[in-house]
Amino acid sequence: MTGSDVTRDGVRGQRPGREASPKALQPAGRRRRGRRRGEELMVPRAEFDSYYGRPVIKPPSWSATDIAGYFFFGGLAGAGSVLAAGAQATGRPTLARAMKISSIGALSLSTAALIHDLGRPGRFHHMLRVFKPTSPMSVGSWLLAGYGSFAGAAAASAVTGRLPRAGAAATGGAALFGPAVAAYTAVLAADTAVPAWHGAHRELPYVFVASATAAASGMALAVAPTAENTPARYAAALAAVGDVASMSLAERRLGMVAETYRTGRAGTLLRAARALTVGGAACAALLGHRSRAAAAGGGAMLLAGSACTRFGIFAAGVASAEDPVYTVAPQREALERQAREREAAAGS
Repeated sequence: MTGSDVTRDGVRGQRPGREASPKALQPAGRRRRGRRRGEELMVPRAEFDSYYGRPVIKPPSWSATDIAGYFFFGGLAGAGSVLAAGAQATGRPTLARAMKISSIGALSLSTAALIHDLGRPGRFHHMLRVFKPTSPMSVGSWLLAGYGSFAGAAAASAVTGRLPRAGAAATGGAALFGPAVAAYTAVLAADTAVPAWHGAHRELPYVFVASATAAASGMALAVAPTAENTPARYAAALAAVGDVASMSLAERRLGMVAETYRTGRAGTLLRAARALTVGGAACAALLGHRSRAAAAGGGAMLLAGSACTRFGIFAAGVASAEDPVYTVAPQREALERQAREREAAAGS
C-alpha cells in the first residue's frame, strides 16, 4: 500500500499500488500453516472486513412491506385456523365463525403480498409445477395451496351455513396445516445467508409461531364476545411468554450479530413489539373477561405487536447483510474456536 490505510469504512489515502497482495489481507496464521505451537507471531493479525467496506453478501432485495406483510398475514391465518378448530370443538360458534373468516382473509392478503413481490402472478403458479422438499419456497407454495383449499371451504360453510359436516372436516384440515403455515416462513428466511436470520435458524420458527399465536389470539379477542374469549386469553398469555423467551434465546446465540436486533429501525420495532405483546396479553388476562372494550384493546395491541415483530426481524436481516462485519466476524470467530478445540484435543 502507498500511504493508505485499510479501514472498516474503506481505504484512506491513495489507491493500492501493484505491490499490494491479497496475501497481505489474510490472517497471519493462515499464511504460516507450518508455525509451531507456542511460537509468537512477528506481525499482528490484519483486521479486515471486506474489500473497500462493501457488503460480503447481497442484501435482500425483497420489499419490506410485501415480505414482512406476507410473514405477518400468513402467521395470522395459520394460527387463526387452529383457534377456529378449538372454538368449534368447544361450542363457541361466534368465535369459530369469526376466525374462519379472518383466516381466509389473512391468507388472501398474504398471497397477494407474495405475488406483488414476485412481480407477476404466474410466478406463484409456476412454483406449483414441481415439489422440491429441499426448497422452503417450494414446500411453502404447496402448503399455501393445500391450506387455502381447506380454509376457503371452512369459511364458505361458516358464511353460508351449508354442508356443515364438510365444513367441520375442512376446519380440521386447515387446523392441521395451520402450524406449518405459521412456521415455514421462518425456515424460508433462515435458509438464506443473511446473518441475523441464518444465525437464529433454531429459534426463529418458535419466534414466528409465538408471534402468529399472538396475532390470532388478538384477532379473536377483537371479534369474539367476552363469553367466548377464554381460549384466546390463554393463548395470548402463552404467546407473550413464548415470544419473549424465544427472542431472548435467539439474541443470546447470535452473539455480536444480535446488535442488529437491538439497534436502528429493527431495535425500535422489536422493543415496541415486546411492549405491545406483553401489554396486550396482560390487558386480556386481567380485564378481557369483564370488559368488551378491554378485550378489543388488548387484541389490537397483540396484533400490532405481532406486526412489529415481523417487520423488526426483517429490518434486522437487512441491516446484518449490509454491514460486512456481521458476515466476516462470526465466521472468523467460528474458525478460531475450531482451531482452539483442535489444539486442545491434540494436546490432551
